[in-house]
Amino acid sequence: MDVLADVLSATKIGGTVTARVRAAGPWGIEFPHLPSAVFHHVTQGSCWLRRPGAEPLPLTAGDLVLLPAGTGHVMAGDPTAPAVRFEDVTRAPRSGPGEPGVPGGPGGPGTPIDFPGTGPQTRVVCGGYRFDTHASHPLLALPPVLLLPADPSARRHDLTETLRMLTAELADPAPGSQTITDRLVDVLFVHILRQWAALPGSPDHGAAWWAALRDPEVAAAISLIHEEPGRTWTVESLAREVGVSRATLSRRFTRLVGEPPLAYLTRWRLEIAARRLRETSESVTCIANTVGYTSEFAFSRAFTRHRGTPPTRYRATHAR
Repeated sequence: MDVLADVLSATKIGGTVTARVRAAGPWGIEFPHLPSAVFHHVTQGSCWLRRPGAEPLPLTAGDLVLLPAGTGHVMAGDPTAPAVRFEDVTRAPRSGPGEPGVPGGPGGPGTPIDFPGTGPQTRVVCGGYRFDTHASHPLLALPPVLLLPADPSARRHDLTETLRMLTAELADPAPGSQTITDRLVDVLFVHILRQWAALPGSPDHGAAWWAALRDPEVAAAISLIHEEPGRTWTVESLAREVGVSRATLSRRFTRLVGEPPLAYLTRWRLEIAARRLRETSESVTCIANTVGYTSEFAFSRAFTRHRGTPPTRYRATHAR
């Protein structure tokens, strides 16, 4: 089983291009805090990323940055430039020559934002990823900023090619461009995670989980859990299936994933259960049996401990 695909499906991550910035004069855009991940790809020139409580981060052509938690931030032409709120600069067409705003003419994916001037050109593609805010998984425990520098010698070819195709489609939109760019942005998210996890010195956070997927025995154990979450797994049975001792699997799994095998199993079972409670009309007993609980009472107790509320109340609050 493709565990990453299973996790991404469960979290319902989906992306889109939100803006295309073109600046040749003084500029700054203040992006609000959002319950989603945000990315910026500098395709020309240079700019700065400013975040509360952090040093300004310089970005140059080719750099790609992801803010997994959607933290409020500023993208600007210099470290101290004043910024216009994103919702203000996109609210109305540009009022006149030399004024920042949304130009007229044919559109395309993402809102075009112009900051006219006579200085060097800077172009930035801005986008975001929606995801299920109820989801909880080690993969989502990422650092506040993921910076992937433009250095071609350190960048995966597939990431470079995805960015090239995205930039080309935005430069020359045609019928169907919205669908194409949305799909490319989804693909981009996977490549961002792959590239970041492969960088030397990646911080622990979610990188350890990626290391787990590269460990043959631990990855096999995770895959078994995802394939058959309702099976009565023990550490011994998982270890036997993947061909290592119980102690070896327990030690390596805990070190790489951040929790013991059965704790991960419980977490994944309850993620599945929570999604079914939100999205289906299946009975609580049926859901409990599907994810490996032989009694509704045991399931309810585990679910309440994990989510802070009983299954029936959770469904009443979050049902779609």
